[in-house]
Amino acid sequence: MNKEQKGAVIQDLAEKFANNPYFYITDASGMSVAKTNKLRRLCFERGIEYKVVKNTLIEKALETLEADYTPFKESVLKGFSGIMFHPESGKDAAKLIQDFLKDNKDSIKLKGASIESDLFIGHGELDNLAKLKSKTELIGDVIMLLQSPAKTVIGGLQSGGSNLAGILKTLSEKEAA
Repeated sequence: MNKEQKGAVIQDLAEKFANNPYFYITDASGMSVAKTNKLRRLCFERGIEYKVVKNTLIEKALETLEADYTPFKESVLKGFSGIMFHPESGKDAAKLIQDFLKDNKDSIKLKGASIESDLFIGHGELDNLAKLKSKTELIGDVIMLLQSPAKTVIGGLQSGGSNLAGILKTLSEKEAA
């Protein structure tokens, strides 16, 4: 790969990093060709882009971003590196890795992930990443929490209104008798 080609790869990666707030760096160095093809197919089916790139090119592309990726340089960008990009969700790639590991034990390892510029380093973070809620899910939870007290008050007022009507009817019947 000549200098121009490397520059084009760095430019492409920098754009992808800037436009995708969620990316995972994995190590799939021990996988056979068949397993690698299976992983790529699974990524394609779930809308996740998977690329294998040299660590030095990843490092140079990360340097163009505003966020500090120094911890990645120190511990993640060593050995074989594949990058998974997903434009919409921070947990889809983690779930894909977990699903892939069910059938293919010890075949792929999470080296690190960036979720909205927050860094997660090491394979031990995989469970935490798979449990992350998306922004839409969090907004839904907040709306539900905000609606809960209002629904209780409205329900109380509505039931109280029917009770009040019943009491007034009983009182009016007593007066008439």
